[in-house]
Amino acid sequence: MTAPLRIALSSDHAAIALRQAIAAHIAAQGWVAVDIGPTTPESTPYPQHGKAAARLVASGDCRFGIIVCGTGQGIMMAANKVPGIRCGVCADTFSARMIRQHNDANMLSLGARVVGEGLALDIVDAFLGAEFEGGRHATRVDMIEATEG
Repeated sequence: MTAPLRIALSSDHAAIALRQAIAAHIAAQGWVAVDIGPTTPESTPYPQHGKAAARLVASGDCRFGIIVCGTGQGIMMAANKVPGIRCGVCADTFSARMIRQHNDANMLSLGARVVGEGLALDIVDAFLGAEFEGGRHATRVDMIEATEG
C-alpha cells in the first residue's frame, strides 16, 4: 500500500480560515495536509510562509504545496524564489488545471480576498486532479528550470 501524498499548506494572517478549510478538504480526500501555519491572527509576513512551504516541496518532503495570502500574488512570488518551485496564482479552475497539465506546477497560490471558500476548494480539486502532460510541455518546463541559478 502506498502512503498518502503530502501537501504543504501555509498562509499569512489574512488567509488562516481559508487555509484551514483547504486542509480539512484535502485531508477528507486522503491527502496528508502538512499545515505549517500560522495559527494566530497577528500580522505575519507572507514571504516567510511562502518560502517555508516551498522548501518542503523542493526537498521532496511534500509532493505539492498550497499557499494563501490576501491576493495570492505576494506569497507566490516568494515561493517561486526557491529553486525547483513552479507556483501559479489561480482564481479559476481552468488555470489550475493548466498550470499542472502544461507547466508541471508543484504549488498553487490562492487569494483569500479574491476567491470564496467554495471556489477555492474547486480550484484545489482541479489542481490536484490534473496530471502533467509532458511532451512539448516538458521541453518548456526544462527551459524554465534552466533559468534557475
